[in-house]
Amino acid sequence: MKLTKSLAKKLLFGMVLLGFSACNLPTTESTNTNQQETQTAQQVTQQNATNNQACNLVKDGFGSQGQVNLRVEEVVTGLEVPWGIAFLPNQDMLVTERPGRVRIVRDGKLVQKPVATIDVTDSGEDGLLGIATHPNFADNRFFYVYYTADRNGSQVNRVERWQLSNNGLSASRDRVILDNIPVAQYHNGGRIRFGPDGMLYIGTGDAGEPQSSQDINSLAGKILRVTPNGEIPPDNPFEKSPVYITGIRNTQGFDWADKSTLWVTDHGPSGDLGRRGHDEVSVAKAGDNLGWPTIYRCESQEGLVTPSIVWREALPPGGAIIYTGNSIPEWKGSLIIAALRSQHLQRVVFNPKSPQQVERHEVYLQSKYGRLREAIMGPDGELYVTTSNCDGRGDCPSQQDKILRITR
Repeated sequence: MKLTKSLAKKLLFGMVLLGFSACNLPTTESTNTNQQETQTAQQVTQQNATNNQACNLVKDGFGSQGQVNLRVEEVVTGLEVPWGIAFLPNQDMLVTERPGRVRIVRDGKLVQKPVATIDVTDSGEDGLLGIATHPNFADNRFFYVYYTADRNGSQVNRVERWQLSNNGLSASRDRVILDNIPVAQYHNGGRIRFGPDGMLYIGTGDAGEPQSSQDINSLAGKILRVTPNGEIPPDNPFEKSPVYITGIRNTQGFDWADKSTLWVTDHGPSGDLGRRGHDEVSVAKAGDNLGWPTIYRCESQEGLVTPSIVWREALPPGGAIIYTGNSIPEWKGSLIIAALRSQHLQRVVFNPKSPQQVERHEVYLQSKYGRLREAIMGPDGELYVTTSNCDGRGDCPSQQDKILRITR
């Protein structure tokens, strides 16, 4: 059907108004999918899903019930929004609490005095977020944190390096690794991890500015890659830039399928540009563009990575880790995702013969422990997960948030 100029102008005006009206809506950590998407959008989804069979569009719910029997153990309680965990060689845990405390868990008990208290801005999704230990921690005792700071009256997200004392009960600031990462009330990313190449990878959000994800000169909406000292590796895909992967909205989880391939989770939109839901997992390599905001759902466009799986309803994904333990052999090699609003563990299995295609996915612990934030493998080969029920979006129990060990 051919549009008249008048009708085209009305449609364009309506789209602009929709985009403006969505700007102040909350993040996908709390919102659900808009059930009244336009017929045109549905047709586009169906067309792209048909054209790209590698993308699995989950239209209803989050998947079938998992068939493996699990045993869940409470490791510690009494935490306030534990965002990240880093294991030490002696199996102690460093844990970040979003209000700005680094805690230590020793011999299965939470030490009451914080290892460090960091001055953070703590509103919305701001605060003390990800944590990672240096690959040579046993020698230098360095760990890294991602947090929201006040810099001369303006907020920035920052990655810093700290050094843990010999007794593990205190820490001192060493240096800023990367500064001036854009901040907003929502979409701040925050996951940091060392890769198999010894480089530090930093997941950032678009800070409420979708187009920044496509801007190579912006640190927002990316996975960044720097050396342990904060320098730019010479083999990064963009010359003299820490940018490694672009086109991200708000990642809080990623892991390595092999030395050069990442499985990346991303939050779908929550009103941005009139869109909702559609959290996703994508397969990415250096220099890839995951498409936000140019594409979403199972859409395809030349030069952009189409997701491998998309959930129409808001998951959304917190931490993500590839299961490498032996306690649950059925999970070996699966991507395990901690889900926030939908309150479950999501298991995603990729097809070994078609590495970008999801073979199956399933749901565990549905609504049993509330909002789940971090997922990480421990040195004992077990999966550890944190709850996030005291973040203002869940029901905070008297025992506050917990660390759970998932075994069999």
